[in-house]
Amino acid sequence: MDVRTGGTYRLEFGAGGSETMAFYGKYLEVVANERIVWTNDEGEEGAVTTVTFEDQGGKTVLTFHEVYPSQETLEEALQGSAAALPEQLEQLDELFSGRGG
Repeated sequence: MDVRTGGTYRLEFGAGGSETMAFYGKYLEVVANERIVWTNDEGEEGAVTTVTFEDQGGKTVLTFHEVYPSQETLEEALQGSAAALPEQLEQLDELFSGRGG
């Protein structure tokens, strides 16, 4: 991961077999402690993801926003990896709050 404007990333996950799942793209905008925007290039119709961080009295509010090129790709994502997003964000909250193990 080269987390800077113009940088790229590639993440590969394995599930116990020889097959892996890869996620990759480029960072369109990186502003430290404020905003990260990246592409999801693993398919022809990947989304653009924007995450913003806002300090509100010592707590950070994270806003996650994705733009899909069509209604069909949005619906497909909601059936796939995006369905796990609430669990991922809960794990992130546990990690940052010190509750994670």
